[in-house]
Amino acid sequence: MPELAQVIVDVPTMQTNRPYTYQIPDRLSHQVKIGMRVIVPFGKGQREVQGFIVGLDEPTSYDGQLKPLSGLMDLTPVVNPELLELSKWMADDTYSFWISCIYTMLPNVLKAQSKRVVRIVDEIDEQTSLNLFKGGDELDFADVQNDPDAVSQLLKLRRAGKIRFEYQVVDRAKVKMVTTITPAMDFLQLEDVLHDLRKNAKVQQRLAAYLQNLQGHTVTLMQAEKESGLNSAAFSMGMKKGWLKKGQIERYRIPDSGRVPSERELTKPLKLTHDQEQVLAPVVKDIDQEQAQTFLLRGVTGSGKTEVYLHAIAHALKKGQSALLLVPEISLTPQIVDQVRGRFGKQVAVIHSALSSGERYDEWRRIERGEASVVVGARSAVFAPLKNIGIIIMDEEHESSYKQDDVPRYHARKVAKWRSRYHHCPLLLGSATPSLESYARAMAGNYQLLTLAHRINQQPLPPIQVIDMRPEIQARGESNFSTELLSALNDRLQKHEQSILMLNRRGFSSFMMCRSCGYVLKCPNCDISLTMHLDTHTMKCHYCGHEEPIPSVCPNCHSRQIRYYGTGTEKVAMELHHLLPQARVIRMDVDTTRRKGMHGKLLREFGNHEADILLGTQMIAKGLDFPNVTLVGVLNADTGLDIPDFRASERTFDLLSQVSGRAGRADKKGQVIIQTFNPDNYAIRLAQAHDYDHFFATEMNIRSQAGYPPYFYTVKLMASHPEEKEAAKVIYDLKAHLTGLAKDTIILGPTPRAIARLKRRYYYQIIIKYRHDPALHQCLTKMLQYAQQQYPRDVELVIDPDPQYFL
Repeated sequence: MPELAQVIVDVPTMQTNRPYTYQIPDRLSHQVKIGMRVIVPFGKGQREVQGFIVGLDEPTSYDGQLKPLSGLMDLTPVVNPELLELSKWMADDTYSFWISCIYTMLPNVLKAQSKRVVRIVDEIDEQTSLNLFKGGDELDFADVQNDPDAVSQLLKLRRAGKIRFEYQVVDRAKVKMVTTITPAMDFLQLEDVLHDLRKNAKVQQRLAAYLQNLQGHTVTLMQAEKESGLNSAAFSMGMKKGWLKKGQIERYRIPDSGRVPSERELTKPLKLTHDQEQVLAPVVKDIDQEQAQTFLLRGVTGSGKTEVYLHAIAHALKKGQSALLLVPEISLTPQIVDQVRGRFGKQVAVIHSALSSGERYDEWRRIERGEASVVVGARSAVFAPLKNIGIIIMDEEHESSYKQDDVPRYHARKVAKWRSRYHHCPLLLGSATPSLESYARAMAGNYQLLTLAHRINQQPLPPIQVIDMRPEIQARGESNFSTELLSALNDRLQKHEQSILMLNRRGFSSFMMCRSCGYVLKCPNCDISLTMHLDTHTMKCHYCGHEEPIPSVCPNCHSRQIRYYGTGTEKVAMELHHLLPQARVIRMDVDTTRRKGMHGKLLREFGNHEADILLGTQMIAKGLDFPNVTLVGVLNADTGLDIPDFRASERTFDLLSQVSGRAGRADKKGQVIIQTFNPDNYAIRLAQAHDYDHFFATEMNIRSQAGYPPYFYTVKLMASHPEEKEAAKVIYDLKAHLTGLAKDTIILGPTPRAIARLKRRYYYQIIIKYRHDPALHQCLTKMLQYAQQQYPRDVELVIDPDPQYFL
């Protein structure tokens, strides 16, 4: 009996959330390994799909007819044993399909696409063969599907049994190849060539002389063209004459257009302060002893956490191990990458969502091949295929962007803990404002708490002034700038110092309203008003992407009495230009950083003092280190407080504390001005006092009374459908299945979501709060299976463990 392979197939349904057994044909018997991608026949007909080998079995006495593997897509496994085990755990933990978890760990190009082909299975007439199949025996159906005559002919041939339709898997993983040049003659032979050339054959003379200088070495065609000043035609001519040979070599795509420093250009480690040495010592000890301890490093902004990270990474590398550094946002990555690359050079690989598919694939291959031993990246970098990890670091661990919004809904912190245990290495969580969950665990002794209480430059944290905007609006009319903030900005301009302004809302205005009839222009797909963007002259929905022209009359009553309310970064930039025409302003938000590489470009411009003011959304609040920034202004501290979410106060406190830390990071003293309409709110007052401990105690008391994390765990159940009635019916049906749970498990809802309609779908949800409930996991898993079997395909059910938002 032939050997058998267990394959998880690329068909994400509950019915396929388990391996299928396939026969390994003799031609592949010595090549198949666990973790390889394979092509397998699946279902009825001639459909082929991609799959992953997750197990190999000895021959059995199975009586049925097993289908054979169609082919291998890789020469070596793309999923190592650790990540295969992790994917299975993650599927169970996040109520996701196993195949979805495997794909989440891999570059997109490793997810193959299917194409429909037409194959000749019996003899057809010569004319049809030439016209349709160009003399071949198969045809890509996509080439003819819009041609009615061709489709008609194909249908007739299929009825006659002459052809059949098949699905083929197309591998998108392409390696970038570049052309190389190698001299085909030695120095003396080329000297004879030069001697025989005519005096006016200048191009040929330059080419022969250049090939002599190469002395047999191979260079890329691009390098050869640059060094010689010749074009590609000259090198093609040289190949025809037999002077040189062309070849192909693989070339990695380097992300972020970042130049990797040479060994001589690498930065030296900075001498640590006594406080930094104190927090580094236990981490280094656990790296040496291979202990899976979780550390929480609470360090005020500017306390030198990054240098501690770099020393810990260097220690792991010295032991021959690898290191993983996670950062929460793409906007943080350029500066962090520059620092880590500056220290460790080409050992560093970068992974984040702004990379092209090719760049991501090449970085993944560098890591998988062991050519990069330090990985820096955002959330998905937690799956980097590093081996022998010595330290995992998670900077700004409190950030909500570490939680994945789509399937599988994992939290990077939880995955990092799993990998820490697997590799017996420490996990270092760092933040100036740790999440309440992490700090509570540190207080309970589950994490080891480390503290950096002082800034590296020994300067105090910048003083924060809170401005009540209510009297400002009454005295000066509607404006984004108080008298104090405008005066401070002017002062910085005079001193040639820089300022950072944050407003956590992009666009020009929040909504449009008709003053005659009260009509508000809403998105046709979502239950949300459209935001005005003046630079593109459109009204946009920030949820589904819908755009329409800015109306000049009310669509409801045709009145011209329409006004635009609220503000955004675009409007503030215009007002700044009017109030401070001499100021050079860089605006940084989703709209201005949409193009690839713009994050890094704008930050470099600001760092080179090509602008006086950096205006942006929350993407500028964290991780940026500019020594000439002495003023930080928060234009409206209330934008996050109005959200109906139990974490609203925590997020506001974190954001204000983080953005305040951008000021006075070098020798010059900093100043922070926070503008608000709620000056007495405890989150704002405690951020003003830099008092995390008091905020933690206050917020924990509120969470305890309300029964929210960290006192309870939470799960969000959400059902959606294009029809509101159907969505409501499903969620009420699901609630009936929540039986047999622990007595102290609390079920809230069903209720419509805060934004009840998004992307033409209605959403209803249930929130489950529990302390310890062994029956809940099994109940939710059964519910997922029930939903797949009982509900139509247009019903979507989401089970989100530990949700970051209840909106």
